[in-house]
Amino acid sequence: MPVPSPRIRVEALAPHCFDQARAWADRLGLSFSQENADFALQLGDDGLQLLELGPQAPGAVRVDFVEGAVAHRRQFGGGSGQMIAKAVGIAPGVRPRVLDATAGLGRDAFVLASLGCQVLMIERQPLIAALLEDGLVRASRATEVQDIVQRMALLQGNAIELMRGWGEDAPQVIYLDPMFPHRDKSALVKKEMRLFRPFVGDDLDAPALLAEALRLASHRVVVKRPRKAPALEGAEPSYRLEGKSSRYDIYARKSLKG
Repeated sequence: MPVPSPRIRVEALAPHCFDQARAWADRLGLSFSQENADFALQLGDDGLQLLELGPQAPGAVRVDFVEGAVAHRRQFGGGSGQMIAKAVGIAPGVRPRVLDATAGLGRDAFVLASLGCQVLMIERQPLIAALLEDGLVRASRATEVQDIVQRMALLQGNAIELMRGWGEDAPQVIYLDPMFPHRDKSALVKKEMRLFRPFVGDDLDAPALLAEALRLASHRVVVKRPRKAPALEGAEPSYRLEGKSSRYDIYARKSLKG
């Protein structure tokens, strides 16, 4: 029996946000006034956020590249010594062009951009892409991160189809972080996974995503996985980098040089 689609309404949290909230509702094909909704996409002075309605619901989620956890990681995250930096091949004089084909809320893309990479993001879920687009726009006006987000661009669509019809120079590195299974124990990630699962479901096409990435990438494909999860079905990784809770499976094709 199919699971019913979640009901979503759009809300303006302040009168001056009404017209822009209405525009988001029209663009996403959502109701502006539906009373019996499961979720609310809200627009206020702090930007666009998604909120699950009802008792025991987690708090709202929005994209914030300026403050909070992302800012802390930008300042104290370890720079080019981070595992993700090593996984995509960042080295002295080497800042690869990266396609993040499973962008989500853009955190990993932001880390890579903060280290000097040009990052093109693809997000197929329109609501998540809307949150990410809104976060990029707000960050582009913040002096402390605007140079970073200038290295980030977003496409909304199906990454498999977009890679299949790719008409530009091939990305040097394609980065994949399929949404499930995800066992990260941080409270923030738990909240986001619970919130987004009704919209995203399981990434059952992850093997096809990997196959297209391997066909397109000029130098390497990197897949982020929970540490104990099996590799994605298909080609075997060339090598792995393991952390405490996650790992990176690297599919090497050609050496990245400065």
